Amino acid sequence: MSGPALGTTIRPATPQDVAAITVLLAGALDGDPVIQWLAPDPTERVTVLHRLLAVDVDHAIETGTVDVTLNLSAAAVWRRHDPDAPRWPLGDHHLTTFAGTAAHRLATLNTAIDSYRSWAPHHWLSWLAVHPSYQRQGLARELLRRHYQVVDGTGWPVYTVVTTEAARDMLRKQGYHAALPLNLPSGPKLWPLSRRARPAHPPNASLRHC
Repeated sequence: MSGPALGTTIRPATPQDVAAITVLLAGALDGDPVIQWLAPDPTERVTVLHRLLAVDVDHAIETGTVDVTLNLSAAAVWRRHDPDAPRWPLGDHHLTTFAGTAAHRLATLNTAIDSYRSWAPHHWLSWLAVHPSYQRQGLARELLRRHYQVVDGTGWPVYTVVTTEAARDMLRKQGYHAALPLNLPSGPKLWPLSRRARPAHPPNASLRHC
């Protein structure tokens, strides 16, 4: 019987991991249809991705949840959304500076995603990526399962928006419900998904053994 795949042990990310996680996510997103629409120029795309992802990952480590495998071959970035959740640190001015000529399309993308985002308390899956050399080993599933132990303790749902049908289909297999796609102007589709709230204690649990 074979042992566990290399790197399957999962731990919380630290600020020292920001650069490595940024490189992992940027590599996974470079050929993404939405990212190509966002920044058509390959050189600018690399710069924009690294700037925005580094800030996003750093802020998520500080205020949300970022889980990684021991060898940093896979990562999941989560946000908590409720009235007390910390706000995104970058304003419109910062986004314009960071995104350059992609700023207008980035604002359009954010508006499309926000149109699906629930106002009720929930957890948001921002990013989920596995290095190509470690795919098909169940790492994405393990990262999701780890966070479900947290979110199911709150009884909150999970929401996310993904950019490919492959990602949509993978999450559907993990119990997510796919909503109607969102259309970007002259661009690709976005795929909203949700995982229903699963209370930590089933109703009438105390009566089970009566």
